[in-house]
Amino acid sequence: MTTETLIWLIPLPPLLAFFLILLFTRRNNALSHTVGVAAAAISWLLGMLVFIAALGVDHFGEHVFASAINWLPLADGFLSIGVMIDPLSAIVLFFVNWTVLMIFIYSIGYHNFGQPVGDHDHPGLPPHGAKDAKHPGHTVPSIEPMYARFFAFIALFAFGMYTLVVSDNLLTLFVGWEIMGLCSYLLIGFWYAKPSARDAAMKAFMTTRIGDVFMLLGIVALYAATGTLNFRDILYNAEVLDMLAHSPSFIGGLSLAGLISILLFIGTVGKSAQWPLHVWLPDAMEGPTPVSAMIHAATMVSAGIYMVLRMFPLISAGWHHGELTTAMTIMAFIGAFTALFAATIAVAQRDIKRVLAYSTISQLGYMIAALGIGAYVAAAFHLVTHAFFKALLFLGSGSVIHGVEHGVLHTGDHKVDPQDMFNMGGLKDKMPITFWTFLIGGLALSGFPLLTSGFWSKDEILADAFAHGHFAVFVVLALAALLTAFYTMRQITLTFLGKPRTKEAEHASENVPSMTVPLVVLSVFAVAAGWVGIPEHFPLIGGLLPNWFHHFLGGALLEHPSAVDFNWIPLIVSLVVALGGLGLGYLVYRNAGQTDPLRKALGPVYTLLENKYYFDELYQRIFVKPAQAFSENFSYRFLDGVVIDGLLHRAARGAMGLGLIFRNKFEGPVIDYAADLLARITQAAGRLLRIIQTGQVQQYLLWVALVVFGGFFYYLLNILQ
Repeated sequence: MTTETLIWLIPLPPLLAFFLILLFTRRNNALSHTVGVAAAAISWLLGMLVFIAALGVDHFGEHVFASAINWLPLADGFLSIGVMIDPLSAIVLFFVNWTVLMIFIYSIGYHNFGQPVGDHDHPGLPPHGAKDAKHPGHTVPSIEPMYARFFAFIALFAFGMYTLVVSDNLLTLFVGWEIMGLCSYLLIGFWYAKPSARDAAMKAFMTTRIGDVFMLLGIVALYAATGTLNFRDILYNAEVLDMLAHSPSFIGGLSLAGLISILLFIGTVGKSAQWPLHVWLPDAMEGPTPVSAMIHAATMVSAGIYMVLRMFPLISAGWHHGELTTAMTIMAFIGAFTALFAATIAVAQRDIKRVLAYSTISQLGYMIAALGIGAYVAAAFHLVTHAFFKALLFLGSGSVIHGVEHGVLHTGDHKVDPQDMFNMGGLKDKMPITFWTFLIGGLALSGFPLLTSGFWSKDEILADAFAHGHFAVFVVLALAALLTAFYTMRQITLTFLGKPRTKEAEHASENVPSMTVPLVVLSVFAVAAGWVGIPEHFPLIGGLLPNWFHHFLGGALLEHPSAVDFNWIPLIVSLVVALGGLGLGYLVYRNAGQTDPLRKALGPVYTLLENKYYFDELYQRIFVKPAQAFSENFSYRFLDGVVIDGLLHRAARGAMGLGLIFRNKFEGPVIDYAADLLARITQAAGRLLRIIQTGQVQQYLLWVALVVFGGFFYYLLNILQ
């Protein structure tokens, strides 16, 4: 079997699992998760085979794996679709494969497989526990009522991401993109009986649709300009890129490449939750924690960054390392602003998952800012390391919540929020595997020097910004890194260190191996994933390992990007912000009670941060309320009730009047009269024929004889004349 055939097969197992679970195995939980995990494992195996094959190809960027078939017939040919693995998609495929497989395995324990059915559990609501038959009076976790459905949905989610990654063109990438949009809606609102989950699902769907509409416009514009959507035909073709860079658009001063790039980038703003379309991602925490990990690491938001990485040759067309293009400038501003903006909000959140959600928004801003200043390799490097340590942190937070929920079941006090970090504390000794793996993920997120992957990828972004003179971006990202280290240590200290602040935390316990083993696997990557990109001129350890990542990924571009020279200033800044933030976070929260020490210190600023700068309220007032009022008064009452219903009613009355006219003026006097006349004529003819049709043969013979005699007599008269 060829490598190209393997690439075609990678997305199919999760799709097959989706249909098998929904159609055949949904009543059998064990069989359903077996089908789901087996599908993820098969895709993982196929992906690893393709990745290893890619490593063995010299100058892989020039000799990619690709295969295509004709799909949609057009007026002058076909629109072809196909698969392609180049250096960028090979790297993305690697981390997607690992994180997806770990999330599938983790989900078995998270949804309490093997536990009894809950006494009062209902589909659409989180399980609330069941009575322990062996220990009367005790409550144990109960299995998720929609267990099989969950595995079907995340299988479809994985299919969407695999489709996106292996696509060789923008159209099928968009198909995978939209499948993930649907799956995020289904999974964020998985517990659909909770109003907050329903609202969050709708919010995510509607917000990301805004970006998707602009992205679709960009796709149409690109096809209109080039006649193709194939990545290699556009992005690996200097003539096409040059044409797009020098063709004016209908917006004065903006090239065609610039306009298309901005339209496509708006799609990423929605998908990757960048300001100002960031509001859906924190609310997406309403879904089960494996869904959060899927969205934040393996699929949804990573897809947005992958798309702009893929389109970077178009975004940077005409740049040539001089003045940034318009699209790059916008990206640098949006990314840097989002990185700092989201980091400040994360500082004041109490929910352990919401802190991570704002952290994701901030880190994605890092990547967008890096792409905006042209640091292509650094952005991709951070995407990879972030996927591993953020998947680890989300699964770790789910493990923490699970542990505290055990305590809630033990005490029976369901008013205690198991996701509130101020209800935790002292979990280090009660959940040791979760603690050590979460610590590794947290240190990677903070950019702890040398040992963690996050240090190497963040340092590369800061070094690139400093080396190329983007000092504003450098300063903003450094401040964001400081806050990142601070809120991460705040999270670790409040959750794991000190003494338990509640009885529920006192009774927390470690989780089953199906949840802890994925944490251990991901923690290995959270450390080691950064070693493939250590700068060759880094003091002491530079060059011990080849900077494989830079050389391999650079092949995805026509012009191989050069590595920046080593400079002590960004390194020192990186060390100071990481260690300073971690130290400050520990000092502030080491003795914290159930009230945040920052609340008093920051005063109204803390309230502002706690309420997320009131963006939700602002959007509610300027977008949602007017939209609801418009829908209620114009669309429903006027357009639907007055215009459309009015027209329909008038049409109905007109039709009835016309019917009456036809009935009274045409049907009666014309049709009925004609029919009656025909009947009377027929009746008269019948009466006439009745005279000659008596049934007596002799009479018929007499009539025949008279006719014959008459004819003969007429003949004789003619002869005699």
